[in-house]
Amino acid sequence: MPLTFAAPADAALPLHVLEPDAVEGWAAQQPTRVQAWLSASGFSGGLGSALMIPGDDGAPAMALAGYGTAAARARQRFALAGAVSQLAPGRYRIASGLPGEAAATESLGWLLTGYAFSRYRAQAAKAPGLVAPEGVDAPRIEALAAAEALTRDLINTPASDMGPTALEAAARDLASDFGAEVEVTRGETLETEFPMIHAVGRASADAPRLIDMRWGGSGPALTLVGKGVCFDTGGLNIKPGSSMGLMKKDMGGAANVLGLARMIMALDLNLRLRVLIPAVENSISGNSFRPQDILTSRKGLTVEINNTDAEGRLVLADALALADEEKPDLIVSMATLTGAARVAVGPDLAPFFTDDDRVAAALQEAGPHMADPVWRLPFWEPYEALIEPGIADLDNAPSGGFGGAITAALFLRRFVTDTPRYAHFDIYGWQPSPAPGRSKGGLGQGARAIFGALPQVLGI
Repeated sequence: MPLTFAAPADAALPLHVLEPDAVEGWAAQQPTRVQAWLSASGFSGGLGSALMIPGDDGAPAMALAGYGTAAARARQRFALAGAVSQLAPGRYRIASGLPGEAAATESLGWLLTGYAFSRYRAQAAKAPGLVAPEGVDAPRIEALAAAEALTRDLINTPASDMGPTALEAAARDLASDFGAEVEVTRGETLETEFPMIHAVGRASADAPRLIDMRWGGSGPALTLVGKGVCFDTGGLNIKPGSSMGLMKKDMGGAANVLGLARMIMALDLNLRLRVLIPAVENSISGNSFRPQDILTSRKGLTVEINNTDAEGRLVLADALALADEEKPDLIVSMATLTGAARVAVGPDLAPFFTDDDRVAAALQEAGPHMADPVWRLPFWEPYEALIEPGIADLDNAPSGGFGGAITAALFLRRFVTDTPRYAHFDIYGWQPSPAPGRSKGGLGQGARAIFGALPQVLGI
């Protein structure tokens, strides 16, 4: 279903948003019958609670949504969304109680509660309609919601229907919607110009490729690079079944940069956008790349393969080398890259790396405002030696196991040498269990924070 606001109408029910300490005062101003109904219900304004209040004819006349305490809200990203599923179907308008500074975030959470992945099974709408609150930029919120829905749909789609060919089709569909241009490199040209992308994907029946999308003719240049490993068996270093179960989401970086691109294009930001997606399946066949192979990257750096399951950094490296050749104002890479990042910060935070303190500050400021928390991790220079195997310039999987997210980020940084500002996001891209505004499954992570930071970083 489209995640959009309801049209304003007299029939929209008033919704009063109440913190626990505001319930008594609000009730004192209501008719006796409302006070009696409220008392009998036991409604206390707790986070995620809701109450329908009937009119004289028994039909709903208004509704209440518990907003909880500040401490409770700090533990839930979309505080109002928890009450949405408790409301009766229909249309609602915020009548009182919602702080103006929270209206945009809570409106986004409300819309996202309506998301359902229905490609393989019909899913009923989960959220009643919301009339855009006064002062909220409705087109902006709708664009953010649509971008999140795109990202979730792409990640949730299994590899049987979201291989490299299908991922290319999704990028072309998005480009067509907004007048962007797409070029795709595959076959012998890919093998020659992007040898590591080719090496990782050559064992799959669905051929590897590099997707290159461009949009915009003026403003600063932004290049997004997203890991598009549509399924990751681990290659010859095959994953155990317990680790392979979620590998349809290993193209989550690609899904997130496409979602971010959709935000940028839908809201017509004044910048020149380029999106690069190395789309592959890390499969197993007689021509799979092997442990101890040495690959020569597009940049000319040689890479010793010490684990074929560390393939994401290989395909990203070739794409980053291409991005760097153009020297844009900012390069951002996004990838479901390392389990070490999950160990470090868990599934709820999007860790990022950058050497630019201004970029970092902008991202950290934008994260809370965009309901998209991020956390800076370091490009720790003393670990550089860990990715230098001696026999080649770089090691794709240094031994020891410590600092895995950092060593992966340091590996990628070697391929961005001419662009002054670079940020890398090592995301999870998955919601392990349902939460308000976030259904279980594929998840946008870091993209809204980047979007919110762009005006400050690029001066647009």
